[in-house]
Amino acid sequence: MTALMKLSSIPSRSTPHRPTGDPYGASPGEPIKTWKGYLWDTWDLPREERWLLFKVDAFVLTFAALGYFLKNLDQTNVNNAFLSGMKEDLEMHGNELVTSVSIWTVGYVIGQIPVNLLLTRVSPRWVIPSLEVGWGIATFCTAPVRTAKELYALRFLVGLFESGFYPGIHYLLGSWYTPQELGKRAMVFWLAGSVGKMFSGFLQAAAYTNLSGVHGRAGWRWLFIVDGIITLPIALLGFLFFPNLPQSGKKTWWTTEAEHELSMSRMKVIGRAGKEPWSRAKLKRLLSSWHTWMLPLSYVIWNNANYQPAMGFWLKSFNAKPYPVPGLHFSVPEINNLPLVSTGLFIIMALIWGWLSDGPCRGARWPFIYVGAIMTLVFAIALRQMPLYSDVQGRKILYWVSDLGSGAGPLILSWINEICSDDTEKRALLVAAGNDFAYVVQAIAPNFVWKTTDFPAARKGYTWVIILQVLQIFHTAAIQALIYRDKKRKA
Repeated sequence: MTALMKLSSIPSRSTPHRPTGDPYGASPGEPIKTWKGYLWDTWDLPREERWLLFKVDAFVLTFAALGYFLKNLDQTNVNNAFLSGMKEDLEMHGNELVTSVSIWTVGYVIGQIPVNLLLTRVSPRWVIPSLEVGWGIATFCTAPVRTAKELYALRFLVGLFESGFYPGIHYLLGSWYTPQELGKRAMVFWLAGSVGKMFSGFLQAAAYTNLSGVHGRAGWRWLFIVDGIITLPIALLGFLFFPNLPQSGKKTWWTTEAEHELSMSRMKVIGRAGKEPWSRAKLKRLLSSWHTWMLPLSYVIWNNANYQPAMGFWLKSFNAKPYPVPGLHFSVPEINNLPLVSTGLFIIMALIWGWLSDGPCRGARWPFIYVGAIMTLVFAIALRQMPLYSDVQGRKILYWVSDLGSGAGPLILSWINEICSDDTEKRALLVAAGNDFAYVVQAIAPNFVWKTTDFPAARKGYTWVIILQVLQIFHTAAIQALIYRDKKRKA
C-alpha cells in the first residue's frame, strides 16, 4: 500500500519553472508552504502565474460551471415536471419517464467522442458555446409538447447537443491546469451541475406556485420556458470569453503574449502533449494500451453505481390510495424540495474531497474512489433492506445522507487526464469514452433495474448498486497495480 501511495502522490510546487512532469499525475516541485495555498493553490505561485490562473479561473471555470449548471437544469427538469403535473397531462402512466431519459441518453451517447476529438482540432471557443445554444433552443421548445412522443423527440435533441459539454470541459481543464490544480476545479465544475439539479427543484416549485395557469399554461410547462430563456444568454457569452487550448499555440485574446507563453510552458513541464497526426502506428499504440480498456471502465462503473432519484417517488407515494400512512401526505412543493437536502449535503462532502485530493493528499485520486464505493455500498444495503413506511423520519434521513459517497467521478476523469498526459488525442478520447460508455449502460440498465413502476422500493436498483460498488473497488485496485508495473519497468 505504501508503494501504491507513492505512485499516486503529487507533490506541490511554488515556482513556474518545474522539471518534466510525470504522465501518471505526479507534479514536481517544492511542497506548498503556506496555509493559503491549501485553500486555493494560486496563492503560492509567482505573481505572473497567479494572475494568469486568476483569468483562467474567471473565464474558463466560471463559464464551465455556469454551463454545466444550465446543462443539468435542462437535463433534469423533466423529472421535476413529471412529479408536478406532466405525468397526468401527457398520460405518462407507464415507463414513459424512463423511456424519455433513455432517449435523451441515446442522443447524449452519439455526440460525445466525435465532439471531444473535434476539440483537439477546432477551438473550444466555437464548439462548446454552439452546443449550449442548441440545447437551450430544444429545451425552450419542450414547453408546448402534447404527447410523450413529442417529448421523446425533443429530449433526444437536448441529449445530442449536451453530449460534448461535460467531457469537453474536462478535456479543456486538463489542458490548462496542473495536477495540483485540476482536482478541485474539476469538482467545482461538476458540482455546478448538482446545484443545477437542486435549483431545478426550487424553480419547479416556484413555477408551480406562481406561474401555473398564466396564459393558460401549466406550471411544469413554464419550467421549460424559463430554463430555455436563461440558457441562451450564457451560451452567447461563451463565444466571447471561452479560450483556445494552450497546446494549440493560438493565443486567446484575454492573455498577453507572456501569459500565452507561460500557459504553454506550464503544460509542457508536466508532459501535456499537443496534437499529432493520426497514423496507423498511433492507432496501434492506442489499441494496445491498457489505458484504453481499463481507464474508461472505471468511470463507467462509477456512473452506473449511483442511485436513481427515489425520494420524490417515495414522498409522492404517501398521497396514493390506499394511503400507506393515513394522515401523512406531502404537497407538490415538498415533493420537489425535500430531496434537495441530500444534494446540499453531497455538495459539501464532494468539495471537501476535491480540496483534500489536490492538497493534503498531494494529488492522489484513488483514495476517494475507495471511500466513495464503501460508503455508497453501505447506504445501498440500508435503503434496500429498510421498510418503506415503518420509520418515516429514519428513511427520510437515510435518503438525505445516501449520496455522500458519490463524489469520485470528477477525480476519476482528472486521473485519466493525468495518466494520459503524453498523448492529447488519447486523453480526449478516453475522457469522452468513459462518460460515453457510462451513458450507453445508463440507456439500457434503468429499463431493467430502475423501472418507474418499481419505485419507491426499487430493490432491483439497490442490488445493482451493491454489485457495481464491489466491482469498483476491485477495478481501482487493478488500475493501481498496472500503474505500479509501468513505473517499475521505467525505473
